[in-house]
Formats: sequence, structure tokens, C-alpha cells
Amino acid sequence: MNEFSAEVIVVGAGPAGSAIGAYLAQAGHEVIILEKSGFPRDKICGDALTPRAVKEVGYLGMATPESEGWHKNRGLRLIGGGHRLEIDWPDIDGTPNFGLTKPRMGMDEAFARHAQRSGARLFEQVKAMSPDIGEDGWIQGVHASGTDHRGRRVGPEAHFSAPIVIAADGVSSRLAVAMGLEKRDDRPMGVAVRAYHSSPRHADDYIESWVEMRSRNSAGESEVLPGYGWLFPLGDGTINIGAGLLDSSPQFGSVDFRTMMGQWIADMGHEWGIDETTSLGPIKSAALPMAFNRTPHFHKGLLLVGDSGGMVNPFNGEGIDYALESARLAAEVISTYSRYPKHVMREKLQEYPALVGDSLGGYFTLGRVFSAIIGHPALMQFGIKYGMGVDVVMEFVVKLLANLYRDPKVSEADLIDRVISALTRIVPATSNA
Repeated sequence: MNEFSAEVIVVGAGPAGSAIGAYLAQAGHEVIILEKSGFPRDKICGDALTPRAVKEVGYLGMATPESEGWHKNRGLRLIGGGHRLEIDWPDIDGTPNFGLTKPRMGMDEAFARHAQRSGARLFEQVKAMSPDIGEDGWIQGVHASGTDHRGRRVGPEAHFSAPIVIAADGVSSRLAVAMGLEKRDDRPMGVAVRAYHSSPRHADDYIESWVEMRSRNSAGESEVLPGYGWLFPLGDGTINIGAGLLDSSPQFGSVDFRTMMGQWIADMGHEWGIDETTSLGPIKSAALPMAFNRTPHFHKGLLLVGDSGGMVNPFNGEGIDYALESARLAAEVISTYSRYPKHVMREKLQEYPALVGDSLGGYFTLGRVFSAIIGHPALMQFGIKYGMGVDVVMEFVVKLLANLYRDPKVSEADLIDRVISALTRIVPATSNA
């Protein structure tokens, strides 16, 4: 059996795993990243980075040139209740006023290669099979195996040891489950479906969100479809089109998502020049783990980042932003304490879930309330009908959904900034709440 050792083992080379690998390597730590697939590889997602995520990419020191397929957008177009609004991303100090899109087939590889250039050792087509748990119950590495292009175990077997292990292995997080960390049923879950189409509007300046999806029934009457939809221009001749549904919706579990997407595209596809003939592949679906649906985020030497810790925004289904932020916070704690005596290091690593809770806990708890509200169709329709036509309400909605508001302490903060900040403070702000 092959043996490898490092200061930190990262399981998963998505944005979260690659980001923490890059941060720690840049700080001089020995880091190994294990990725069960080989790059390039796909991920079912909206392919969009909001300005918050773009800011995190900047912290990482990673370039996003247009020449490498990064397409800028200036804001969000909201459609619903007979209204169509284009709202530019708010201009907030320290946060870029633009978003980015890039297909995940290339985006994830860009993050992984950045981690490699930073000094992390990346093992592709190597799958963590089980944790290596010491006599004291703490994780001390992982047992792994080589995989083929389909992710099937083919060997050779290997053992990777480190005093700190990062679970960045996505929504199912088999590593976290093997350490006794199951997902929480008191957190919202979502399902997203996504497809790629060629479109003449592939370079549009706005990403688009349909907060009210409609189609025509057999009688030619307009009817509301469950969930929300998006169209993200990718700037390369294609767009990412998708839809999401929360488990708080009464239709959850009984919806045929592919039929729903087909109905929606048939009804509105002319706006983007898409139909069944412009499809570039099958419709695919994935689960969205929201609002800290797996905790605690540190458990016996294992830290959870990104989707493995349920760090998807309940307001809009965005996960990359929080994957990158949690990776940065975890890297700061690890870099500070990893070389302390073992008993001190283990105690101090408990700061990580507290930091994540302070940063995101209140906002995610507010999102849980939101997800429960929109699960009631009558309330959702009321909000769309009477809110979409009011500019100040929609400015509030965009800032809230994208988590883009100013610190109320700065002079530029307006009433909307102060209201959102107050709302996130009056709800529990810990990752375990």
C-alpha cells in the first residue's frame, strides 16, 4: 500500500477544497488534495458567481480573465407578476460591482489548478474510501483507492495521513457521514435541474431569475409552475438554464423536473432563442444542502467546508460564495494553530465553527424562515403580485437574496442595509442553531 503524509488532507477538489488547499499552501503548509474524478469534470450548478463570490476569488489571488472563459455580468434581471426589472449589483466598498459566469466543467479545474500552482499536491482519480480513526476517536487520515473515469474503484490502495482532515466532498459527504455526521432534517433542502443551450443572447449583461415560472396548459391557459428559474449567459455561445424547488413546497417530491423545464422552455424560450433543437445535452439534477444542514463543522479533527457542511444560501441556492468563504475561514484557523502542541491545536480548531456561525449563521437562519414562507403558494403569489412593482422593495429583495448589504456602521449604509443587518442579528447566529 502506498503511504503519503501531509499537515492537512483535503477530500474533494471543488471550489471549497481547492480554495482551502491554495490558502494553506500559500501559507507554507504541506497540503494534499484528493479528487475522486479527473479534470475537467462537470458539476450540476448554475455556473454563476455573485459579487460576494467574486470578492472571495480576489482574496484567493486567482485571475479570472475573459480570455479564459470568465464572462462578466452587471446585475440581475427579475421576472414575475407581469413585471420585468433590471437591477445592477449594488456598489459596495470592497465588493466588486459585477458577477461572473463560467461553466463548471472549466471553473472547478481553474480552482484546482490554482491550488496546484500555490503548492498543494493534487491527486486526481483518487477516492477517499474511509477515515483512518485513531484510538482516541480522532481522524488521522484517510484510506483511499484509485478510480477509473466513472469513479469506480480500481486501485491501487493508498493511505494518506495528517492530523487535520478537511471534508470538501459535497452534499453527500461520505467522509463526514463515516465520522457520524448525518444531515439535519430541520434544515431546508433544494433540488436544482440544469441544462445547456446555444443562444443568441449568450453574452447578455444580466443574469436572469424568474421568480414566477409559468407555462400554458392543454387549454391554452397560463398556469404557475413550482419553483424558480434562471438563465445565465456564459459568453461562449451558450447559456445555463435551470430551475430549483425547495422541500418546503407542497409539490416537492411529486414534480417531474424535466417535464417542468420542458414546459417552461416551450413557453418562454423564444425570448432567448432556445427550444428543443438548441439543447446541448441532457437535463441533469442535483440536491442543494442549505442553511448548515450538517453540523458540527468541526468534529474530532475533521473540518467541514462548503456543501459538506450544508453551506448553500436558502434565498437563492448559491453555494460557491459560501464554499470559498468557509474555506478562507478554516484556512485562517488552521494556519494559526496547526503547529501548536496537539492538545492545544485541537482545542483551538473549535474556533472554526464559531467563525462560520458568526459570519453566516444569522443570515442562514433568516433564510430558513424565508424558505418556510415561500413554501406557501398563496403567500408567494401575494408577494410577487404586490412587491415586484415597488422599486424600494425590489432593491431590498436583491440585496437580501444576494447577501449584498453594507455594514450599518459605515456612512454609506442606507435604510435597507440597516434593516437587513438588523434582521440577521435578531436571529440565532451560530452554525448549530
